[in-house]
Amino acid sequence: MKPFMHSFIFSFILIIFTTTTLFANELNQKIEEIFSKADTNATFVLYDMQKQKLIIHNQARAQKRYTPASTFKIANSLIGLETKAVKNIDEQIPYLGPENPFIASWKEDMGLRKAIAISNVPIYQELARRIGLKRMKHYLKIFEYGNADTGAIIDRFWLDGPIEISALEQVEFLKKLVKEELPISKEAQRDVKQILLFESADDYKLYAKTGWQNAPDSGIGWFVGWIENAEGSYIFALNIDMKGANDAPKRISLTKDCLFALGLLKDL
Repeated sequence: MKPFMHSFIFSFILIIFTTTTLFANELNQKIEEIFSKADTNATFVLYDMQKQKLIIHNQARAQKRYTPASTFKIANSLIGLETKAVKNIDEQIPYLGPENPFIASWKEDMGLRKAIAISNVPIYQELARRIGLKRMKHYLKIFEYGNADTGAIIDRFWLDGPIEISALEQVEFLKKLVKEELPISKEAQRDVKQILLFESADDYKLYAKTGWQNAPDSGIGWFVGWIENAEGSYIFALNIDMKGANDAPKRISLTKDCLFALGLLKDL
């Protein structure tokens, strides 16, 4: 590539970056106050699909990659359905986990619809084993999912690494899912969107997935997804330093505080 072209591309990226930063700084006062009061190290990213604009708290952290933990169940579901490792979201996958799992309700056969709702790790480990490393690597690469690095262990890489993804990359991945623009069938994308419904009311639907790297000990907590209301769709990703179980509810409460502050959720 010629030097002048390098310069043009760099200038274009700089303009986009500066515009995004200004937008975030102008609209983030309420968001900054939320995290200041929470006294926690976190990042929050929201993408307004209608205005095509970002709001970012802690921009440096928003660009930093972390282990996705159970938020990876979104990608795992998509790939499982696309490769026919599972026939549909209700096909029963056998429980092959430990005798005494971290969460007692995990210990049964279940489909993806239920497994993602209770974040059943052993069920998704079995799904990953069915997919296999070769196919998993292929799809993560074409999804442009973080560093797309599975390493050599098919059923642990999203829990222990080496795969990592940033909050900004989570938003970009989810944006493609919401628009059904991932390079897989629309049917698989629609099915996964369906099972991600977290809560709903008359005026909104919230689709989301939690994650907790190194649970139940200190690690990175995630809450990623999108909210739909009369105005459109808004994609978000939050990650937070968690010292233990007492910090787990903050993933959802801080996100909802931000959504309320931005007028995307409203008090009844």
